[in-house]
Amino acid sequence: MKISYNWLKTYIDTDITLDEVSATLTSTGLEVEGVEQVGGAKNYLETVLVGKVLSAVPHPNADKLKVTKIDLGDGKETQIVCGAPNVAAGQNVPVATVGTVLPSPDGEFKIKKAKIRGEESFGMICSEVELGIGTDHSGILVLPEDLKPGTSTFDLFGKNDEVDHEIEIGLTPNRSDAMSHFGVARDLHAALKTRDIASTFKTYDISNYPTTDFGKSLISIEVKDTEAAPRYAGVYLKNVKVAESPDWLKNRLQVIGLSPINNVVDITNYILHDLGQPLHAFDAAKIEGNKVIVQKLAEGTKFTTLDGVERTLKGHELMICNENNPMCIAGVFGGEDSGVSDATTTIFLESAYFEPVTIRKGAKAHGLNTDASFRFERGIDPNTTIDALKKAAIMLVEIAGAEIASNIDDIYENPIQNFNVKLRLHKVAELLGVEIPEHKIKSILENLEIKILSENDGVLDLEVPAYRVDVQRDVDLIEDILRIYGYDNIEIPSKFSYSYVSNQKVSPDKIEDFIARQLISFGFNEAMNNSLTKREYEEIFFYPEGESVAMLNPLSADLAVMRRTLLNGLLENVAFNINHRNSDVKLFEFGKVYRKIDGIYEENKCLGIVLSGNFNSESWTGNLRKASFADLKGLIKQIFVRLDIQITDELPAKDDNFLDGIEFVSGQKSLGKLGIISKKLAKKLGVNQDVFFAQLNWDAMVALANKHDLKYKEISKFPGSRRDLALLLDSSVKYEELYKATKEVKTNLLKAVNLFDVYEGDKLPAGKKSYALSFMIQDENKTLSDQEIDGLMNKLIKLYQEKFNAELR
Repeated sequence: MKISYNWLKTYIDTDITLDEVSATLTSTGLEVEGVEQVGGAKNYLETVLVGKVLSAVPHPNADKLKVTKIDLGDGKETQIVCGAPNVAAGQNVPVATVGTVLPSPDGEFKIKKAKIRGEESFGMICSEVELGIGTDHSGILVLPEDLKPGTSTFDLFGKNDEVDHEIEIGLTPNRSDAMSHFGVARDLHAALKTRDIASTFKTYDISNYPTTDFGKSLISIEVKDTEAAPRYAGVYLKNVKVAESPDWLKNRLQVIGLSPINNVVDITNYILHDLGQPLHAFDAAKIEGNKVIVQKLAEGTKFTTLDGVERTLKGHELMICNENNPMCIAGVFGGEDSGVSDATTTIFLESAYFEPVTIRKGAKAHGLNTDASFRFERGIDPNTTIDALKKAAIMLVEIAGAEIASNIDDIYENPIQNFNVKLRLHKVAELLGVEIPEHKIKSILENLEIKILSENDGVLDLEVPAYRVDVQRDVDLIEDILRIYGYDNIEIPSKFSYSYVSNQKVSPDKIEDFIARQLISFGFNEAMNNSLTKREYEEIFFYPEGESVAMLNPLSADLAVMRRTLLNGLLENVAFNINHRNSDVKLFEFGKVYRKIDGIYEENKCLGIVLSGNFNSESWTGNLRKASFADLKGLIKQIFVRLDIQITDELPAKDDNFLDGIEFVSGQKSLGKLGIISKKLAKKLGVNQDVFFAQLNWDAMVALANKHDLKYKEISKFPGSRRDLALLLDSSVKYEELYKATKEVKTNLLKAVNLFDVYEGDKLPAGKKSYALSFMIQDENKTLSDQEIDGLMNKLIKLYQEKFNAELR
């Protein structure tokens, strides 16, 4: 947010410097991000001279350029190539001579001798914008005819510009009370007064608003939706003369980056940035039926806004209508057919308090973000509505010659009340870790316009002004007390003490960092994706029904649903890399996933790992090798080993997003799944190569890694034996089926079955795939003979042949 220092000083009088003001604002939470001088003497205009255009002929090599001859009062003809459409012979124009340094948004711009399309140019004929004296850049500035060529333009434009400073404040969304010069001054005064720095706060003056009974307005008001528009007020003015604003008003707006339009619009913009209250001026002659109706219209209604864009209403926008048609999206943007023009002579001036959520929905639905919606969305002061209306009306009378022609209509059925909050004084010290004297706390509260209603046993009953929408709890009050007291006034002790518990658990952040470093050492890169994802993914990916967590008011279709897996974001990352000619992808992501179970919302932190393309980099020491299921499984096993987590079982993964996969189990707890992504699913996201993906339950893993009551089991005295089988199977056969069939074999010798490789390729018959299985065979009481092991393996081979028509490879 930008504010003008001179404007700010109309509300506060203090002897401290601008730097001290900036430091004080920053210490109160209104962080000053930059200060820039605006105005002052434009010394660069000393070498911008009045030039007489002697001739202006088309450029021989460019349709839109002209070659001009200029008299600069030195008895010579200076040639300048100009692209302005309005340059013509006989004009007096401002000429920036060679060597002149002009200001520009990107820094200084030095005028040099140049050759443009083959024609030499010795200077530049300037517009208002290029001279830094106005906003018109449609053509060059034409000067009065009586000026003498060679005269410096400094005497014309360089002397009388008021020196001001633009202060850029990084305003947090909760501080709607400070979205104006008045609000910033109010906060600054509270801080200065608390810190015993002399300052005087000067509130706005509307005492000269006439008390005459003007009678009923020609424009009647009907508010049909008082929930969306709790307060709506308006006044009728006549004999308005729409014209250019006075210099002081234009300067105020230009300092904060606004372009002056006309006196009526400029006044409404001024009040918005002055008091934080948006206003809207309607041309009263365009209000059909002399009636203003505040209501919501049916979905599908067409409405053309001030920018000429026809918009289709969603049905939840609050609209300001006349008797027949909509005129304005309330609190957001005006309509094309109801605004003030040069022909306007009567005005209906609106001032209102609109419910923030309604305005936010209306603005987001149409991708609009205006100064008015920015304030309404965050909650303005409902008690400034009439004061702002009166101040604007006074300015219209003084600047636009308007006459107030009606009493103010104020529709306010259910006044918005101040907030009541209890503050326990002992909690201030407990939360801040420092004792602030009680009298100082009370003084800060009073300086913030928070009333102390009563005090009983160290508990203050407080009334917080309605404009402080961010102060609803005692902790909010304590935060306010601290920022006004001053963060810099909290002394840092020379010695810190804390208790050390020898068996304290390792921080989850440290565990996460440890594993992240391990993955990075294996050549992986960390990804960070948005927790919000596309609604269409609910149809593309396979999710259990009814678990989706949808946003009530999504910012866009791409951010409509909370993600239920890390897969969709990482698969997007794979597609992005492949499209940018990087088909070898190794990524991991720590992030939360969300779901709704029986109406209860759940969020769990997970670790997602994706592997695709070649596993190793191209090198003279070896050939490229495609990444495989076994590569990712081995990596995950190493993670479990590093965290000292025992995997007690590997089950077939029940996940339709996988072509095939396994689930890691420790005890009774599932720690995650690993698999090869379905080719159809990958193709829908633009990926035409194998993708291996694992999602691990990070919360469960951290809990297991932090357990100290480890159980030990004696290692068997008798060796185990491993046997491997490579089976050629139909593509429809899943590992889950093989696993279940294996478990049905009646034996105590088979300790583990693992799938360590899956292969599908052109070297296999059509419709076939290869599974590589490992079997751990062991007897706890003796060493097994080859005949016993072979007997068990033959039994398994026969089972696979009979049940799955498997062939040995």
